[in-house]
Amino acid sequence: MELRDIEIFLTLAEELHFGRTAERLHVSQARVSQAISRQERRLGVALFDRTSRRVALTPVGRRLCEDLQQALDLLHAGLARAQAAGQGARRNLRLGVFGHAGHELRPLVDAFRDRHPGSDIQFGEINGADAFTALRSGEHDAHVLWLPVAEPDLTVGPTVLTGGRVLAVAADHPLARRGSASLEDLADNHVVDLGPEAPEYWVASMVPTRTPLGRRIPRGPAARTFHEILSLVAAGRCVHPLGDLAARYNKPPGIAFLPLHDAPTLAWALTWRTTADSPAIRALAQTATDVGPIAM
Repeated sequence: MELRDIEIFLTLAEELHFGRTAERLHVSQARVSQAISRQERRLGVALFDRTSRRVALTPVGRRLCEDLQQALDLLHAGLARAQAAGQGARRNLRLGVFGHAGHELRPLVDAFRDRHPGSDIQFGEINGADAFTALRSGEHDAHVLWLPVAEPDLTVGPTVLTGGRVLAVAADHPLARRGSASLEDLADNHVVDLGPEAPEYWVASMVPTRTPLGRRIPRGPAARTFHEILSLVAAGRCVHPLGDLAARYNKPPGIAFLPLHDAPTLAWALTWRTTADSPAIRALAQTATDVGPIAM
């Protein structure tokens, strides 16, 4: 039975009048009569009792009316859910990133815009000393954070970026003349103390507390923002490990970025508040999964 014929049948079952049914559906009365007769021939049973004075459903017609109405309600509900999901994905998302990571995410952003016309991603800057507050407060919809992230209120989605690590040192630091650095070199220097706001396990995955050989890495002085870190490094007060994204987009005077040749590769994942899950965030996560990790 065609969807239009179902609509004609259900409307006639409600109106019990061929003329009013035709007027309500904006079709001819003959179209209504033909649709009903065609279905009765197909089913081999009368759906309506018709006389010159009245139209009434037969017992089979009443049962078919109940079944088709239930099926039609389910169909409309499914379409409504799909439409709501599509409308939910068509919105701007505020995505927190470190520094210039937004530029590296261009393939993901372009794919998301192509898939969801009218949607967009706006970037907000975050820093390692306080990388979770804007996410938890709702100021940002999602963050791109280095892994691991093991917070009970956060959902970790697909990995979107991968890259190496560098060590920021003063240009006149003895390490600068070597052209590269090792994690063991950190034990002979101080690294920045990012403070208590960020979880220790998460900070330590970027700024370890001990070298691979177990030597303690001294922490201090304190800094909260990327530019504060660079100021302390340039002044010779510390060195600091960073993602190599920092070296690609920053050439500050008085600072050298050295590849950390024995540091593991960094992976950065899309992360959001579990309670703030939405069609838009799921659409972004699915797009990220399809695009795959972007190598920096």
